[in-house]
Amino acid sequence: MTDHSARLAALRDQLARQRLDGFVVPLTDEHLSEYVGGYAQRLAWLTGFGGSAGTAVILADRAAIFTDGRYTIQVREQVDAADWQFVGIPEISPADWLAEHAPAGARIGYDPWLHTAAWVEEAARALAGRDAVLVAVDANPVDAIWTDRPAPSPAPLAVQDDAVAGASSASKRAAIADWLVGRGADAVVVSALDSIAWLLNVRGGDVDHTPVALSFAILHADGATDLYVAPEKVRDAVRQHLGNSVRIHDRAGFAAALGGFAGRRVALDPKGAVTAIAAALTAGGATLVAERDPILLAKAIKNPAEVAGHRAASLRDGAALTRFLRWVEATCPAGTETELSAAARLLAFRQEGGLLRDTSFATISATGAHGAIPHYHVTPESNAPILPGQLFLIDSGGQYADGTTDVTRVMPIGAPTAEMRDRFTRVLRAHIAIATAVFPDGTVGGHIDAFARRPLWEAGLDYGHGTGHGIGAYLSVHEGPQRIAAPNYPGGQALEPLRAGMMLSNEPGYYKAGAYGIRIENLVLTVPRAIAGGDPDRTMLGFDTLTLAPIERTLIDPTLLTDSERAWVDAYHATVSSALSPLLPAEDASWLAGKCAPLAAA
Repeated sequence: MTDHSARLAALRDQLARQRLDGFVVPLTDEHLSEYVGGYAQRLAWLTGFGGSAGTAVILADRAAIFTDGRYTIQVREQVDAADWQFVGIPEISPADWLAEHAPAGARIGYDPWLHTAAWVEEAARALAGRDAVLVAVDANPVDAIWTDRPAPSPAPLAVQDDAVAGASSASKRAAIADWLVGRGADAVVVSALDSIAWLLNVRGGDVDHTPVALSFAILHADGATDLYVAPEKVRDAVRQHLGNSVRIHDRAGFAAALGGFAGRRVALDPKGAVTAIAAALTAGGATLVAERDPILLAKAIKNPAEVAGHRAASLRDGAALTRFLRWVEATCPAGTETELSAAARLLAFRQEGGLLRDTSFATISATGAHGAIPHYHVTPESNAPILPGQLFLIDSGGQYADGTTDVTRVMPIGAPTAEMRDRFTRVLRAHIAIATAVFPDGTVGGHIDAFARRPLWEAGLDYGHGTGHGIGAYLSVHEGPQRIAAPNYPGGQALEPLRAGMMLSNEPGYYKAGAYGIRIENLVLTVPRAIAGGDPDRTMLGFDTLTLAPIERTLIDPTLLTDSERAWVDAYHATVSSALSPLLPAEDASWLAGKCAPLAAA
């Protein structure tokens, strides 16, 4: 029996002790975070799955793990098929599966600090058809058997300087207070960690790759704010920064405090807050005002200081990545490097600048067949040598005090095949289609996703992930509410109108299972576009590309590009060379100049 098989068996024993016939284990925490601290990695501990999104459902006689198209290959490599059924979402949801497989009259447990009220309603409806019930547990049964579960991080809070943030915390809190008054609400509960960090101009170190602190906040209509956080995290500089209008409380007291709003109207995001918060407020006599977290949109529309900071971060990050790409070309064909050693080398280049705070996610260093796993995560067990004849995909980013970066490039190890060049060029055309898109203000991301897919669809190809996600300002590398994705893509944010100031990724791809993966990713800023002869009363938007790094020219087949597409590549490369060359050693700058030469000269 494997460790994970033994853990599954132990969980079933624990469920029996708690008089439960099943249990649902999502990959999240009490803040519904995408990336979670080690203490909340219940899904990985139980199943072995290392992706960033998934859910497990355990019954007495069967178990299923649910993942989306990004993890179709990865979940099968990491999770034992003898113990788990693999189920794809959104085609089949955990609630759908329970409706089919839960025993009649079953008691299915869930942790109310890990699910939304909407999920609870959906699952309860599904179970009702089998006369089964959903049961909120007071103690998570996974925690009961996870004897070496890590403790939450003790990392202290740090101040995010107002000059970098572009606005003071006091002004942000005043704006949210005005929002509350406009809705006749007395307070709003903020549970998303990046929303709290943005609101208070603080950062933390409790989650790998995301500079946030485990905390909750309640902002009142007069602007006063109660922050619930471990007291030892708040040092004198942070207390002085927050001032008297932000009252500090122990995070352990948050749940009890929710009972103190009797007769008051409290705003809560029904999609962004766990059901335990809603239940505690209601039990205490509060009236819930269902509103989306008001910080989401304010945080998504970057101010001039945040844009300037990101441009500065992109320069230093692009210089580090360029040095790395030259290293890959010179070193990896010898066959002596591996996915892990390459990731370490890129990290070293980024660290040489002295300003890197962290990587913005676990670097995807993937060669050959591993590149066909969009969110592959290299481990000592999976680490593969980078060999001639392969494509090497590197998707990585940095966390800097002035910006968060995310970029993907692909390098051939030796000479690429004609098929590789064809597929790469189609992905490049898809990338250019987004980079050059022009659309009316308020167009939703789901409407432009197909722009990217057309060059692939024309060849009977596609990719199983979204085309773009929002990104934070020294915050989460995946930030809503904006997204470029098909409307039915998991996450439900593809219908958010795009507005000037929003940053997104532009990352179409192609993946040939068992062979290679291709993705070209830059970050872009949504900006107004003046259209000659257009309707003067209609605001049009487009994208400015922020990321600066060469796109591998030996993988481009210029004959597949239109004149305008070739012109875009040449103009982008001219910008890259001009911006990065002054930051590079002479040999790297010379190499970059060759990589950025006009395609017509190829």
